[in-house]
Amino acid sequence: MRRRAACAALLAALALGACGQSKADRAKSTVCSARTDIKKQVDSLKGLTLSTATTSQISTSLKAIGDDLGKIAGAQGDLSAQRRQEVQKANQAFTSQIKDIASSLGSATSLSEASSAVTSALQKLATSYEQTLAKVDCSG
Repeated sequence: MRRRAACAALLAALALGACGQSKADRAKSTVCSARTDIKKQVDSLKGLTLSTATTSQISTSLKAIGDDLGKIAGAQGDLSAQRRQEVQKANQAFTSQIKDIASSLGSATSLSEASSAVTSALQKLATSYEQTLAKVDCSG
């Protein structure tokens, strides 16, 4: 009798768990959460100066952005067709701009040029976010 009740309770719990969010809702939640974290990382990077920035801070933020872009890419397949297209376009554009920014950093020949390049790159990163991922609709 107890075993039957335990099985019934387990089945009921599984059934209720399946009634939660749809795949599309979970994917949207993943995309929006990752987008929010990217904004946080971009804002953090944008606020750095040559005197306050450390390689570790920059590396940690860039790794977090990369991880978030991966989460967005992974969730795209479960989004509705229209949202998937919007997210793919924004994700591809932001990723492309990050690559362009990264390649431009290697051309500095002096410390002052490097400082200017980093400052410019972080500003471009912020602008890129606003032009791409910030436009992804995460409202209800």
